[in-house]
Amino acid sequence: MRSITGISLSDVTAAYGGPQGHLFILLMGQLLHVGGMHSSIDLAERAGISAGQRGIDLCCGNGGGMRVLLRFRNVASMTGVDATERSIERGRARCHEEGFADRSRFVLANAVETDLPRGDADFVWGEDAWCYVEDKPRLISEAARLVRPGGVIAFTDWVEGPEPLTDSEADRCLRIMSFSNIEDIDGYRNLLERNHYKVVEAEDTGRLAGFFDLALKMLEGQLAYDALATVGFRTEALQMVVEQLHFLFELASARKIIQARFIAHATNKDE
Repeated sequence: MRSITGISLSDVTAAYGGPQGHLFILLMGQLLHVGGMHSSIDLAERAGISAGQRGIDLCCGNGGGMRVLLRFRNVASMTGVDATERSIERGRARCHEEGFADRSRFVLANAVETDLPRGDADFVWGEDAWCYVEDKPRLISEAARLVRPGGVIAFTDWVEGPEPLTDSEADRCLRIMSFSNIEDIDGYRNLLERNHYKVVEAEDTGRLAGFFDLALKMLEGQLAYDALATVGFRTEALQMVVEQLHFLFELASARKIIQARFIAHATNKDE
């Protein structure tokens, strides 16, 4: 695992609660993860998430993934947990607008300590957000605690790829993204197995470089004015964002950072 100092949960909530959060929404829409709706549906199909199930989305953002599952997988209910108050407010409002208020619930809390009941969910869900959590062992332990026996943990996340980052690349990447650390596929696999989960999928989705390519084309073209508005029309601020995205695109193209997909099923402790 790559780590840096000086990044905390307050930095993440400040980013998503401020101009950076508006820019993310501009570039990614309601679903603040790479691949959008299609990624959510693909993950749900692979994980066997279906009608009537109850799920918990850890680090849910504005609940976009929750609404995909409620609408297209007809799950019975979704509980979203996030530490950013503005994201929770947006999530509640959008679920109400789309008619999901009675099947959704939002909790303002740290994902590593939710205070939700043990074993009350059929699945725990996450999409490109667990990279922001500093204490990943506690995060996976909490996810495992929340799932009923025989349930599933399904998530995507940004991780270090098969080509290693240099120390300087890792430092710059983590600071740009407000990550205190970044896992790799084997690291998450080990954490899941340590919590008595059988990992059935742990692989690169192949989507990350394409996302950065698209984001740059939109920022430098159709969305230039809108992007400038999110940073108070400070051209130097937008230029810095563009330079950062070019750097991340280079890392993703070299498979030094990737979006990875993980699906793991609860096992008996003796297995």
